[in-house]
Parts: sequence; structure tokens; C-alpha cells
Amino acid sequence: MWEMWRQMCFWLLWLLLVVGWQKGAVVQGQLNQTLTWKVDAGHSGSLISPTLFGIFFEEINHAGGGGLWAELVNNRGFEAGGTNTPSNIAPWYPIGTKDQVWLETELSSCFERNPIALRIEVLCDENLNECGSGVGVANPGYWGMDIQAGEEYHVVFWLHSSGPITLLVAFTSSDGQTTLAQERLILDESSARDWGKQELFLKANETDHYARLSITSLKKGTIWLDQVSAMPVDTYKGHGFRPELAKMLEDMKPRFIRFPGGCYVEGGRLQNAWRWRESVGPWEERPGHFGDVWGYWSDDGIGYFEFLQLAEDLGALPVWVFNNGISHTDEVATGLIRPFVKDILDGIEFARGDITTQWGQLRSNMGHPDPFELYYIAIGNEDCGKRYYRDNYMVFFDAIKENYPDIKLITNCDGSWRQLDHPSDLYDFHIYTNANNLYSMAHQFDHVSREGPRAFVSEYAVTGRDAGTGSLLAALAEGAFMIGLELNSDLVAMASYAPLFVNNNDRRWNPDAIVFNSWQQYGTPSYWVQHFFKDSSGATLLPFSFESVNSTVPPLVASALRAHSGNPTFDYLVLKAVNFEGDPVQLKILLEGLPLNSIDASQSTITILSSSNVMDENSFSQPRKVLPNVRHFDSLESDLGVVLPPYSVLSLKLQLASLHAEI
Repeated sequence: MWEMWRQMCFWLLWLLLVVGWQKGAVVQGQLNQTLTWKVDAGHSGSLISPTLFGIFFEEINHAGGGGLWAELVNNRGFEAGGTNTPSNIAPWYPIGTKDQVWLETELSSCFERNPIALRIEVLCDENLNECGSGVGVANPGYWGMDIQAGEEYHVVFWLHSSGPITLLVAFTSSDGQTTLAQERLILDESSARDWGKQELFLKANETDHYARLSITSLKKGTIWLDQVSAMPVDTYKGHGFRPELAKMLEDMKPRFIRFPGGCYVEGGRLQNAWRWRESVGPWEERPGHFGDVWGYWSDDGIGYFEFLQLAEDLGALPVWVFNNGISHTDEVATGLIRPFVKDILDGIEFARGDITTQWGQLRSNMGHPDPFELYYIAIGNEDCGKRYYRDNYMVFFDAIKENYPDIKLITNCDGSWRQLDHPSDLYDFHIYTNANNLYSMAHQFDHVSREGPRAFVSEYAVTGRDAGTGSLLAALAEGAFMIGLELNSDLVAMASYAPLFVNNNDRRWNPDAIVFNSWQQYGTPSYWVQHFFKDSSGATLLPFSFESVNSTVPPLVASALRAHSGNPTFDYLVLKAVNFEGDPVQLKILLEGLPLNSIDASQSTITILSSSNVMDENSFSQPRKVLPNVRHFDSLESDLGVVLPPYSVLSLKLQLASLHAEI
């Protein structure tokens, strides 16, 4: 209750300040920090990179498996324990006592690339009614399956048995006491003798956010089970992504998505690096792999094809990061790198090749006959300085450019402080630091040489104590840094915050943009500050200046741009500023070359991200504690003015009438 009153008082004070300033009724002395913001709205400006802001996906914190990818079953092929048998089948567990059921892994699968199958020996005697409601095996998913009443789920698995079987396939509560959805599968001896694919659709009659999938037998016998999948029928655009998480990405309006990760691409060892060709084709034939950098198994249900599809669904360009023969601990010498190069050329063919090509045909068979728009590729991740990186890079660079000259290639070597000694279209820049340092880095690219390739700031964030698990302070510094990227978009072509997702049950990294569990999700302040920039890519940057009547007023990090709405009848003027100080600032805004009556006040907004404590965070219990506050202008009088609260990000989005769309 106290927290609610604290928040209400804070926003009431902010509203009074803003209204008072707009009406010229601010009491002298209450706000002595005054700045006049002069924007040359009539200037032709300079074009901001059309790909400036995007997103970076890495399989970390169970971002994909158990997150964005809607698969409910964890370790669906029983491969996570390794190919030596017996192996660990967790999180699967038996239903029934040790005298009723015996579980064991065998090298008996019908799938060559993932040979492990589960042998279930049902020991109960149905004549003595020892099976009860059935014994068998259950899977709790990723810290619980979110089963919603009225929703339908597609369950698929492969099995065979020693004789006729009667199975109950069900979603139940974690203790098995409540059945949420259930179907019966009956197979005679001839139907069950050989491996066969079984498909069921289960419609839930109750909701449980922490449910499990159970497969139980009512008859004594031996059953072999493999490749068990349970997917909600309703996924984002029908392509297998969790709708509410994908919608949060869509709302950011990303212009690109970098995938499948950073360190995840390298692997702690090369044998555990992500390989594109192991992640395509029918899901049941994908072997999966152990992501040894972040310490968990991936079924690779979200693979190369799915990443390309996600980019298309979001209206974003894919940026593929591939392994260049280097992991955290071992490297492939340049003289041996040619097979790796062919592998990547095959991967490009998969994305872009005609359906008459080998890999283009596979893409078509997976449901996408048209090529994907793959025009950006990063050669490795954070590998500059490794023994073989420079020479390996050149072999990849030459081969890709020879076959695909339109693809822009990205080097791991930072070109912001020295001239590169190798050709590249873009160079990668990563920065994780404290809030004060990142705030100061709003000027990082002001004096960087404009000669040579442009920058791709593919990983940036405030980390450490300043960040907590997603603080307002971190978001403010990131917002200032992003404004600096806008102001230098002649040099900075692309930028993406990292990491994107975290399953709250498996935090491997703090902070992250989007936090979720089996059924809930919220954006951190770092996520919400990204929304201030979704109109920036492809906009026109306008010149501006500040004048202060008080020399002690600290400078603001700010930008002014004209954004295109997509509607030919109007554009927007977007003004952004970050106040990184503990005092409010009065802003008097002068739009030179643009009369106020050309602005549609009713369609113009003031958005402020702030809170009563700079270390405030969002949470599952308070997902809206730190959230952008958006309101429309009541009217525009002779002066355009606002108050920028302490520790806040401001955006004014002013709709320009069609007459003034071309200034």
C-alpha cells in the first residue's frame, strides 16, 4: 500500500509541474534549472541509418528453449544426458512406485542423429488393479507448463511396444491430482510392434501455470518412447513462437535481429558450438547440443530456419553470426578451415538459394520456398585477437564476397580506436559497463574517424551494481548512449541491447530486457527505454542547440529528428532528452522554421520514463512500477514547454500536418 501511495504522489507531482510549466504558472524558485531548446525544424537534416536499432537474440537464460520457442517439453528426445547409456533423463520422472515402473535409456531410437530412446517397463498387473489410473512417465517442462483452459495443444511422440497398449496422454497438475486435458491412445499388437508417430490434440478444461505432461499405461508391458513434443496450437503467426513474448519484440519495431548468440556461437569447446545444419530439417531429427558456455542442453527446436522466419515475421533483417573455427578454448588452424567455409556457404544457400539448389530445396521443404533476405553476416563473435582469427576471417571474407558480393560482412575487431588491417563492411563494438561510464559514452563516436567501415554496436548494457536485475538508472544511461548513436548514425549503422531474454528460473546474466516464467512476462526499464527509439531508424536527424539562463544547468543528452509515420499524410517531429541528474529541468522549446499551428496537438504526445527512486525495478508482482507515462497535449499555446523530472527520459512526439510533411 505504501508503495502505491509513493508512486501516486510522484506522478501527481510530475503532472503538476508539467501542467504548471505549460501554462506559465511555475512558481519562481521552485525550478531554477531552465534550458531553451532550439530545434531547426526547417532544416533538411541528415538521414539516420535505416537499420540503426534492432535486437540481439542469444540462447542464454533459457531465452529460446523454455522461452521464446513455445515447445513445452524439456529434453524431448532424452538426449540431454549424453549418448552413453544409461544416461540422465531429467527432468522426466516416473509416475508410479519403484515396483510399478522401471525407466532406462537405450541406444534404440528410430532416429539415426539422436539415438537415445526411453524404455518404460510397466510392471503392474492390471488384473490385480495395481496400475490404478496408470503408471509411466511425466515431464514438467521448463519449471512448469502453462496450460490454459479452452486452449488446444498438439502432442506428438514416437513409440513402439512389446504388445498391445492402452495409454493415457494428459496434462495434469504437478502432483497429478487434477487432470486438465486427456486423450486415450489404444494400439493393437500389430500397430504397436514397430516405431510409429502418434499425434493427439488435447483441449484443456482448466488452467494451471505449472502443469506437467504425463504418458501412462494401463497395461503391463514394455514401451519405447522418443521425441515427445507438446506445442500450443496458437503460436505467433503460426510459426512456433510464444505469442506474448514475440509480441513484445514486435512492439519494439526492430529493424534487424542478430542471432543465434554471442558466446553461444563459439562454445566453450568447438564440439559444443552451435551448428546451423544440425538445427534444420524436421525437428525430430535434430540431434540438439549442449550449450557449454551457459551450461544447459538445447534441443535446437528454435534453429537456423526458425531464426530466419522470426526475422521475417518481425519485419526485421536477419544478421547471422557464425562460428569461424574458434571457441573459447580451441581453434582450427587456417590451413584446415576450408570445410568450415564450405559449411557457411551452404548455410547461405539454405537462406538465399533457389529451390533447385540442395539447401534451397530443404528450406522449401520446410515451408519457405522464397529466399530469406539475408544480407548481413558476422564472422565470429568476440574473437579478434585469437591466434587464427585474422587469417581465418580473410578466408571466409574472400569466399563469401566471391559468391555473394551483396552481403555485408562484420568483423569482430573494433575499428573505433584504430584503423583495421583487413577489409570489412562493418566492425563489431561491444560494451558492458557501469551507468556513469555508459552515460559518458554518449559521445563515444563523436570523434571517431569516418574513414573505413561503419560500426555495429551489437552488444551494450549497464551491468553490475548499477543495473541490479533491471534498474531505472541502467535504462537512463542506456538511453543517453542510444541518443549518442543516433547523433553519430553516419558512422553507427546498427545497434542492439543485450541480452534480450531471461527465464526468471535460470538467470545466467543480469540484467536483461524481458523477464518471463512459464506464464508471466514483463519488460525491465531497459526494455521500455528501447521504445523511445522505435521511430529513429530511417528518420531524419535535425540540428539543435541549447541555451541556458543559468550556467549551472547540466547539459542534457538530446536529439531531434523527423520520423516517417508510414502514412503519406503526416510525419512526426520527435524530440528526446535524458536527465541524468537529481533536479528537474525546465525546457522551453523553440521550433525554428515550423509554426506551432502546424502541429496537431490532439495527436501529439509527451512520454516520460521515470520513477521515485533511480534504482526502482519492475517485477512479477509490480510489472508496471517503472513504465513510460504517455499523455496527449491538451493544446499548444505560444510556447512549447515541458518539465523534465529528475532521472528521466523524455520524448515529445509531435504530429505534423501533411502540408508540413516535407519541410
